[in-house]
Amino acid sequence: MKPFRRTLAGRLLADPQAAIAMLIIAALVLAALFADLVAPYDYSAMNLADRFAPPSADYWLGTDNLGRDTFSRLLQGGRIALYVALTAVSVSALIGLALGMIAGYGPRWLDNVLLFSFDTLRAYPTIILALALAALLPRGLSTVIIVVVITSFSEYGRVVRTQTLSLKHAEFILAERAMGAGFGRIVFHHLLPNVLGPFFIIAAMNLPVVITIEAGMSFLGIGVPPGTPSWGATLKDGFDHIRTTPWIIIAGGLPLILVTLGFTFLGEALRDQLDPKLRRGR
Repeated sequence: MKPFRRTLAGRLLADPQAAIAMLIIAALVLAALFADLVAPYDYSAMNLADRFAPPSADYWLGTDNLGRDTFSRLLQGGRIALYVALTAVSVSALIGLALGMIAGYGPRWLDNVLLFSFDTLRAYPTIILALALAALLPRGLSTVIIVVVITSFSEYGRVVRTQTLSLKHAEFILAERAMGAGFGRIVFHHLLPNVLGPFFIIAAMNLPVVITIEAGMSFLGIGVPPGTPSWGATLKDGFDHIRTTPWIIIAGGLPLILVTLGFTFLGEALRDQLDPKLRRGR
């Protein structure tokens, strides 16, 4: 059994950048999971007498135009952001993994069809596609997840396809074929473990991108339903009253900055640890 310091988790904790990233992510996840216990107020409770209250001991991040506590709404909004990000990234990653391996290991004509599909989907800007789907689908988290999955799975597919193509004619794969290994053994025992490194790196770096997409759709009014706590909705409220209450938009942007920094640093640290060339360089 490996000593802990030689495992992936041990190497990440020994890296200051990765340790800071995991600390930020852990704080955001715990705050979202225990939002009901941490939040000082009900996120939907309105107090018109304290509308647009500045940050104070009573309201740490002030209140919005309906007197709702901004800090409490941001905590609940973190739940929505993590739910959308984890669900959308998981679904799009699994679809991309399956299609990418089929494209890389399958026949040439199927590779061309799937590659054309990947390029076609990537050509559509996310927000434009979101606006189009919002006109056809009911407003809600399901629509946000569908938009993210449609615009994201092709990125995973292209990366996995490239990795699979580079391994398809490797000597150890050719040796397995010569020994009579079947399709399932080659794919699941040899190809899959070798493509998961870049796969997980992209997934980690895509989590803040998905959270930003959800916030952007809510900011534009095509994301979560009205009244639902969301970081994008908080940004929209702050933007509407930026001249008189700038603290709202600052509070709404702060968690987006932190989650982007945390997952980006973690993705870079994973890349350094999972890429054999970078590890030898270090």
